[in-house]
Amino acid sequence: MQIIAANKKAFHDYLIGDKFEAGLVLTGPEVKSLRINTGSIKESYTIEKDGELWLTNCHIKKYSSSKDVENSTTRERKILVKKTELNKIIGASRREGMTVVPIKLYFKIGRAHV
Repeated sequence: MQIIAANKKAFHDYLIGDKFEAGLVLTGPEVKSLRINTGSIKESYTIEKDGELWLTNCHIKKYSSSKDVENSTTRERKILVKKTELNKIIGASRREGMTVVPIKLYFKIGRAHV
């Protein structure tokens, strides 16, 4: 497991309850950029839109050799979780007023996880 970014401040600012592992939907240049450790999740958080989770304010620097002009460094990225975990996360955030905060961004078996 190759750790790209860690949010150590989250342990200080929040009471960490349940932990979930989730995948991220990324573009090719974003993956290449993360492979050279140019990502940050310090100010990022998760929001719910239309029954899906989205990672917001996660900074991934633009890959230098990329020709992609429209690549925003802080765009919202879709989080991939199992349906049961998704329902548990969304239910807790609505009912109990909890916030979903990423703790680590890493590669596991060639794929980006948070």
